Amino acid sequence: MTTRDEIEDSSAPLIEHLAELRTRLIHSVVAFIIGMVICFSVWNPIFNFLTQPICSQLGERGQDCGLILIKLQEGFFVAVRISLMGGFILAFPYIATQMWRFVAPGLYKTEKAAFLPFLVASPIMFFLGAAFAFYVVIPLAFDFFLGFQQVGGLPMPENVAPVGEEAGPLAQAGITFQGSVEEYLALTIKFILAFGLCFQLPVLLTLMGKAGLVSAKGLGRVRKYAVVGILVLAAVVTPPDVITQIILFVVVYGLYEISILLVARVERKRVERMRAEGLLDEDEELWGDDGDEAR
Repeated sequence: MTTRDEIEDSSAPLIEHLAELRTRLIHSVVAFIIGMVICFSVWNPIFNFLTQPICSQLGERGQDCGLILIKLQEGFFVAVRISLMGGFILAFPYIATQMWRFVAPGLYKTEKAAFLPFLVASPIMFFLGAAFAFYVVIPLAFDFFLGFQQVGGLPMPENVAPVGEEAGPLAQAGITFQGSVEEYLALTIKFILAFGLCFQLPVLLTLMGKAGLVSAKGLGRVRKYAVVGILVLAAVVTPPDVITQIILFVVVYGLYEISILLVARVERKRVERMRAEGLLDEDEELWGDDGDEAR
């Protein structure tokens, strides 16, 4: 029968872990607030950087780059949104370090060596996806959207025929882009987040392969379902234009195929290690018994 002293002894480590978690979270929140304040003080240069794609496309068309404020408070909320995004980006290395220092003591040395590369690769892949969206996808999308503008025609001439007689030519209505600051920023951030998260696919699947949750042959067998899922994803996270959806589909599907190769590489290393330790026969495969080796 468990005594009260034994219960108190077992609860002490839990309280220590919760106290440490509380400290790590406080440090992370403070770092985020500091980063947010820094970005709020320089939100104008950050916004100017984020508007480069639209300004470049408008400049090629001989138009001024001018976004408008539809609501009085819209400019303030744009500054706050930029501060939140920039603050998280600035504080992310420190936040990731705090979370790693909390989790690492509970991992074995082999688990640390396996997990740490994925922790480093995740932000790198996110920034690669964000850069791809900002420098490739967003300019193409804005070029597509701005293509629906229309130059207005000349006004009706002064010597228009009176009513009842033959009328002069009607003026052609002009369609000119006058974008909202908040809507533009929301669309740009949506692109960046969508591609940044999609670029996490190789990291996620490789980590799952490392843990033995997926196999290269299994991912290959569900390839047709993955294609359908990627098409649905492209339709949901991107604006309703075909160009952007095709780009996202091609990129994510390419990342899926790369993930299969990475998982196969992880499996080969595991098989070699298990055979060296005598845990797996030379003619025995890691996944299934159909005789097909993992790619």
